[in-house]
Amino acid sequence: MKIINSEEVGRSEIEKLLQKKSFDEVELPQKIRDFNKNIFGKDLTASELVKKIVDDVRYNGDAAVIDYTKKFDNAEICAENFLVTDEEISAAESQVDEKVIDSLKRAAENIRSYHMEQLPKSWITYRGENSILGQSIIPLERVGVYIPGGLAAYPSSVLMNVIPAKVAGVNEVIMCVPSKGGKINPYVLMAAKIAGADKIFKIGGAQAIAAMAFGTATIPRVNKITGPGNIFVTLAKKEVYGHCDIDMLAGPSEILIIADESANPVYAAADMLSQAEHDPLACSIVITTDAALAEKISAQVTFQLEKIPRKEIAAASIENNGLIIVAQNLDEAIDFANISAPEHLELLTKNPFELLPKIKNAGAIFAGENSPEPLGDYFAGPNHVLPTGGTAKFYSVLNVETFLKRTSLISYTRKDLMNVAEDIIRLANVEGLTAHANAIDVRKNSSE
Repeated sequence: MKIINSEEVGRSEIEKLLQKKSFDEVELPQKIRDFNKNIFGKDLTASELVKKIVDDVRYNGDAAVIDYTKKFDNAEICAENFLVTDEEISAAESQVDEKVIDSLKRAAENIRSYHMEQLPKSWITYRGENSILGQSIIPLERVGVYIPGGLAAYPSSVLMNVIPAKVAGVNEVIMCVPSKGGKINPYVLMAAKIAGADKIFKIGGAQAIAAMAFGTATIPRVNKITGPGNIFVTLAKKEVYGHCDIDMLAGPSEILIIADESANPVYAAADMLSQAEHDPLACSIVITTDAALAEKISAQVTFQLEKIPRKEIAAASIENNGLIIVAQNLDEAIDFANISAPEHLELLTKNPFELLPKIKNAGAIFAGENSPEPLGDYFAGPNHVLPTGGTAKFYSVLNVETFLKRTSLISYTRKDLMNVAEDIIRLANVEGLTAHANAIDVRKNSSE
């Protein structure tokens, strides 16, 4: 893991280090490239592979889903077995630890309560002579939720995606989860039951995204797809956007910690590793104003790495994407953080709330040493599906409004229409849209 000093390397070099690669620039591991070449007869890029899968599923439906599930997951499955049955959910219930289920239920209640506060309202206002303007808030009819199932199981992601959709009033929430040997992690199934998912399908990868976007004989077409995934899932969401909506293009997990001299290096190192264990591509950065603290954090990362079961994954992440920057002051640290626009931003400083007005780009902010990132991942209530890869500059955290549409309402009286008729006619004519002007003119010239 690098430690660099902004005073020594210069601002432009640090900005370059903080820039994120686009999904299209990520190079596939050689074993995946060899695998693709063996199946498809040529060395495909990630984008080319995903486009092929999406097009195939779009036009060949369940047959393509079955084919790719066999190729990529080495799983024999037929369309009749895509859907998780009530019997499978009951079997999962008998396999779980009740204490874990109690924790999931408490987390679900926190998430539900928090998202209830986000509900916008329909409204009507009166203008002029009893004319009406308004806004209708309408939930989406059906949404699809993707839950990863590769390197780990994520019941928390089930809660974070399904509960806001249900709070929004979505009529049907379907879920796709890759299976292992035809089985889904029992805690994922129990989280789906707690959150209120309506249907669960045992498919994953780009083929699952395509199936939800276009529909198959077995899997219903959705209006929107949410949820995190690997590069293939992300690129598939990008590919289907426009045929349905998506929440965001989520990449590998990220944490950026701003730490002053008051920060505890043990906490900072632990929080870096909490993200590094997700994925070798995960990114963990500390920006500190204290050079001595930087060395202590680095030493703690090395020490704590030895204790975690997912050491190999975390070590690869820290080696390739771990970084400690020594900034000249807190203003510079915040400036660098805004350039990075991290998924998770922790403020391990003496007065974290003094920094909040200066922070412009972050998926979620964790203020103070008693608010570590895992608190948000699992339990506090705010959503953990967050923009990554610098997209916090323009994307928002997944929330209730992700699952809602706004429809405008306009109802004028004749008197109010006549009062503005000439304005509308002038504006339509200046744009050369004479039929627009005429639609007003015919009403103007007709008897009431």
